Amino acid sequence: MDIVQELLAGSPRALSRAITAIENEYEEAFSIMQKLYPHTGKAHVIGITGPPGAGKSTLTDKLAKKYRENGKTVGIIAVDPTSPFSGGAILGDRIRMNELTMDPGVFIRSMGTRGSLGGLSLKTSDAAKIMDAAGKEIIFIETVGVGQSEVDIVKAADTTIVVLVPGLGDDIQAIKAGILEIGDLFVINKADRDGVERLNTELEMMLDLNQNKVKWRPAVNRTIASRGVGIDELMEKIEEHRTYLQESGELALRRTQRTRDELLALLEEQISRRVTEKMRASGELDFLVASIEQRRQDPYSVVAALLDAYLI
Repeated sequence: MDIVQELLAGSPRALSRAITAIENEYEEAFSIMQKLYPHTGKAHVIGITGPPGAGKSTLTDKLAKKYRENGKTVGIIAVDPTSPFSGGAILGDRIRMNELTMDPGVFIRSMGTRGSLGGLSLKTSDAAKIMDAAGKEIIFIETVGVGQSEVDIVKAADTTIVVLVPGLGDDIQAIKAGILEIGDLFVINKADRDGVERLNTELEMMLDLNQNKVKWRPAVNRTIASRGVGIDELMEKIEEHRTYLQESGELALRRTQRTRDELLALLEEQISRRVTEKMRASGELDFLVASIEQRRQDPYSVVAALLDAYLI
């Protein structure tokens, strides 16, 4: 039985090996994704983002447990900063979710960003597809929380939750930094802190001014995730948003756009890789680098010539 058959049969070990294969770009990665793709498209993907220290991991942990209580299988992708020494993920999130690791209905994977901008590993979408194919009904993607570039999570999630906390300085600045546009739901976590009313009021005012969400007006929920407060209400809002997406046709539109983005990204990646491999093998790359360094050629003309040579 190969890795794909094992994964579809429910093997957590095969699921782990498949994600490792795509993350490290092993030879069989392309084949694995080709075979798994027909089995994807069933899971609901929930993105959880927000500034560092907002309590995203705790919130993810509590929501995952609620979905398990309702009989749903859960996958969690925790996108961690990459270790500058090993190149691997710094596994803080998995340490916080120790209880969940004992549940056979939950699969947790930490992935390093490996320098990728946008708070998401380049392989995150593929990892979500693998979990989807493995039968995980709810998939959480928790991002590193780096601010404005978090908008990339929209490309991978069906429902995006933005987590904020009072007292992290200029709260509204975080909202202005592009986060307001990406949130389907907003959560003020650690809502027992001072400043919660001010942050709630500012959020509601800015959402009233935001014209991008005409059909769906994002709700603002309050939670104290460490004590489990507000988790039931938040889960109700997630399911309400899921129903809206399905009934309005928005889910189909989002997934069409996601498919288009993924196709173009994959095409760009493969073209770049194949051209680079040929240039390295022939020695052309080193020759062109030296030529550009010595100002005998410029990089713009070189790229135009390479495109003509390799793509026509």
